[in-house]
Amino acid sequence: MSREEERAAEMENENGVWEEEQCRLYEAYNELHGLAQAFDTPFDAPAVLVVGHQTDGKSALVEALMGFQFNHVGGGTKTRRPITLHMKYDADAHSPLCRLLLPSNSDSHSDSDSEPHEKSLSLQEIQAYIEAENMRLEKEPCLFSAKEIIVRVDYKYCPNLTIIDTPGLIAPAPGPKNRALQVQARAVEALVRAKMQHKEFIILCLEDCSDWSNATTRRVVMQIDPELSRTVIVSTKLDTKIPQFARSSDVEVFLSPPTCMLDGCILGDSPFFTSVPSGRVGSGHDSVYRSNDEFKKAISLREMEDVASLEEKLGRSLSIQERSRIGVSKLRCFLEELLQKRYMDNVPLIIPLLEKEYRSATRKMNEINQELSTLDELKLKEKGRVFHDLFLTKLSLLLKGTVVAPPDRFGETLQDERTNGGAFVSSDGLQFPHKLIPSFVYMPQYHRAMAEFRFVVGGIKCPPITREEIVNACGVEDLHDGTNYSRTACVIAVAKARDTFEPFLHQLGCRLLHILKRLLPISVYLLQKDGEYLSGHEVFLRRVASAFNDFAESTERACREKCMEDLVSTTRYVTWSLHNKNRAGLRQFLDSFAGTEHNTTGSNCVPAGISQDSSFGSVANEKDSKSKADVKLSHVASGIDVASSIQTTETRLADLLDSTLWNRRLAPSSERIVYALVQQIFHGIKEYFLASAELKFNCFLLMPVVDKLPALLREDLKSAFEDDLDNIFDITNLRHLLGQRKRDAEIELKRIKRLKDKFRSLHKHLSLHQAHSTAFSDYR
Repeated sequence: MSREEERAAEMENENGVWEEEQCRLYEAYNELHGLAQAFDTPFDAPAVLVVGHQTDGKSALVEALMGFQFNHVGGGTKTRRPITLHMKYDADAHSPLCRLLLPSNSDSHSDSDSEPHEKSLSLQEIQAYIEAENMRLEKEPCLFSAKEIIVRVDYKYCPNLTIIDTPGLIAPAPGPKNRALQVQARAVEALVRAKMQHKEFIILCLEDCSDWSNATTRRVVMQIDPELSRTVIVSTKLDTKIPQFARSSDVEVFLSPPTCMLDGCILGDSPFFTSVPSGRVGSGHDSVYRSNDEFKKAISLREMEDVASLEEKLGRSLSIQERSRIGVSKLRCFLEELLQKRYMDNVPLIIPLLEKEYRSATRKMNEINQELSTLDELKLKEKGRVFHDLFLTKLSLLLKGTVVAPPDRFGETLQDERTNGGAFVSSDGLQFPHKLIPSFVYMPQYHRAMAEFRFVVGGIKCPPITREEIVNACGVEDLHDGTNYSRTACVIAVAKARDTFEPFLHQLGCRLLHILKRLLPISVYLLQKDGEYLSGHEVFLRRVASAFNDFAESTERACREKCMEDLVSTTRYVTWSLHNKNRAGLRQFLDSFAGTEHNTTGSNCVPAGISQDSSFGSVANEKDSKSKADVKLSHVASGIDVASSIQTTETRLADLLDSTLWNRRLAPSSERIVYALVQQIFHGIKEYFLASAELKFNCFLLMPVVDKLPALLREDLKSAFEDDLDNIFDITNLRHLLGQRKRDAEIELKRIKRLKDKFRSLHKHLSLHQAHSTAFSDYR
């Protein structure tokens, strides 16, 4: 044997080894994709993602690429979960060998996150499973699921490809009648967009149009891949489009569209054109093909007919370049070569990712072992005490002020706070302005609520008083038949004040309780951020949360009751030194009122010029003002002595008493006096209520969080430890959960290690093969 023959035999042997390595490479990537789906790992194997609208022939094209039928095909929305098909060429498999990846609890819904296992099924069983999943999701509120149905297929007609068939995009009509379909369209597009985000996926963009200026599916694809750099464009249903062209020039443009119509640098430089014959495989009367072999032959025949029809329309033979883009077989070869290249190029990149994931899984395993080692009574008690101290530390930090809790996540605007905690509602609709007020977290939020309370309550005016209310409040004295208008004013004022201010007390309590309870989730966030949270001890954490919420509610209730006692006391008995805050204004009013009464003595009607709206500072009319001025001028001019002044004052007082105290007829003058006194008392009650409520809530709601909550939580923790430690920490269930997590972590570690070793071996052999190929080329 010559040297060249030896070298050729060696190369033939290496080619056989190379084919075996290719098979191992494909299996490794299939396993990698399964690992990513099972454990939600941050890497994806290269795959072909099929994207298209409903009725674009998407699922039919996938079946043609595989060489057999299995899917749920038809009009409307049939595919409701992505279907991942790991296809592998096997010359000895004369019929498709299918294995479906199912959860370990196969009786549950198949989109659960449990550890999957393979199950061999027939094509009919696979099809029935997919149809059942579609029907199940059609009845559920979500309608679609992003969890993939994974099927592995070995078949003599299968290419070495991984294809992901996605639900068909929907283009609904506008208008309220189509709202349900519009909701479905948004859900499908969100699912497909999320799948296209994976940079390793090759996007197979299907367009069912005869004019490339209509970008139906490309519109969605280019939002994720603007340059179409990882997109293959396929025009489906070619057999129905050829008869639509009247001129050969239209066919030329369709087969080779100008760059102005197809923006970007698409994979393959030009679209592919496919036709899939209609009809299903089966033995029923409505089946067109009796076997998958017949279906495969029909695909090949359809491809030859399309070429002949195009050549007839063009009036010339198709070039090699044009023929390489027409037919399912050409698309399959192109995708297989493209994916093979991606596989080989990605091998060196996959190894570091697997190394990183292996370290992460190892760290997770060590944490689980650490948790299992602490499941004894003393250590659990110590963990509970440490968590108690850390929780109180975070509470104290929030009360003193911190910027660690992000306002965009935990802050509340004034409008949000009103919606969640209740708004201060007054009868006149007065509200604290919320313009330019940012989102606050706890303490600034507490002070903002107090400021709004002061603003709203402080702006309240005494409600209007009717003549009937005054008459009903006068009553009968036990020693004389006169009227005690000071008592009348007190009766009206305290009733109006209590009815006005009591609702605000309950609104303030509800609002501040909402703010106080927000301390809990913010503190939990700070604990999680610092790695100090007790994950896995949900029963214990719920007990801590329940103790804190009970403390907040009982403290707010006790504080509100104290405030209510103050309101009751100040509206039950009028103390003039407390209620009469504006004596100067009242004296001025009575002085002017007495002067007016002197000039209108003996009159039984309302004096001219006196307003009957009972305003606090009403002024006499022009005539009365002139009379008073004349009186004063005459006194100055005549120099009346002190005795005359005293006599005049006594006369005025007698007239005032005659028209008020000694007369049960409610004259306008009496009405004005009552209203003036009611306003004075109401104002005093309001001032006292504002100061008392703010002081009480500061002292008996805010301060107990600082000085009483630690002792209460400590006592609750001690009581919990004495009652039943096993139930508080749920040790039995926790040990079971940790054991399950450990088993899952062990499985994940083994799979990652096996894949890591497999990819290292593949990388080594591929490098050697490339070196041998280069050396042989140089030798030749």
